[in-house]
Amino acid sequence: MKKLLFVLSILLIALLAACGNDEDVIKIGATSTPHAEVLEKAKPILEEEGIKIEIEEYSDYNLLNVDLNEGTIDANYFQHIPFFENDINDPEKGYDLVNLGGIHIEPMGVYSKNIASLDEIPEGTEVIISRNDPDHYRILQLFEAQGLIKISDDVDTAHPSQDDIIENPLNLQFLFGEVNAEFLIEAYNNEQDALVAINTNYAIEAGLSPLEDALFIEGEESDYVNIIAARAEDKENEDLKRLVEVLQSEEIQDFIVENYNGAVVPVGGNN
Repeated sequence: MKKLLFVLSILLIALLAACGNDEDVIKIGATSTPHAEVLEKAKPILEEEGIKIEIEEYSDYNLLNVDLNEGTIDANYFQHIPFFENDINDPEKGYDLVNLGGIHIEPMGVYSKNIASLDEIPEGTEVIISRNDPDHYRILQLFEAQGLIKISDDVDTAHPSQDDIIENPLNLQFLFGEVNAEFLIEAYNNEQDALVAINTNYAIEAGLSPLEDALFIEGEESDYVNIIAARAEDKENEDLKRLVEVLQSEEIQDFIVENYNGAVVPVGGNN
């Protein structure tokens, strides 16, 4: 009898452990603003449908695709499409990841402490850009849209340089890749006579209003849509597909509009 009770106790413990594990929880890696905030808004909606999500906040975005590929997390939400494509096409990384759908755009802005308008930009002004290669061509396009430079038609969009600028009346000096993205705010505060291209999430975290404080900012037509990414093997995972549907829903897209006042632009699944 004692032996039977012992066996039953072991079985009961195993059953309780199985019921309490994380198999039914989707772990999503995200940077804090706005990604984790948007996920927090979606969390109770998903929980009502029996889908539990656990949000893992990252300060170093370089780890998010690594951890996703290794299975530490089930999905991530932090990167725009060119960044994603650059990573998955890198043979040294060997990622087997997929884009499950677009959620929003974070328009890139150019800021300066001391320069208040395009007309006030001095000749030879330095332009500080992060080390994030996929943003380099994006930033050159932003300056070209303002009529400040002209880019060569032969530019290598993956790795542009100062030499790809064929017209530069103000002789702007683009400092490609000298600062990590998370230190752009520090550069903005310290290099007060420079122009600094800052990603919207870092601008918001630092208390800047992209629409009010940026000297100029990217338009809504940007191709740099932030996405939900997952491993290729989970492409048809129903819970992950539902996660994307909720993030693309009118309720969440309205939350993005109302909460970020145009600094984060919803795409409604159009990308």
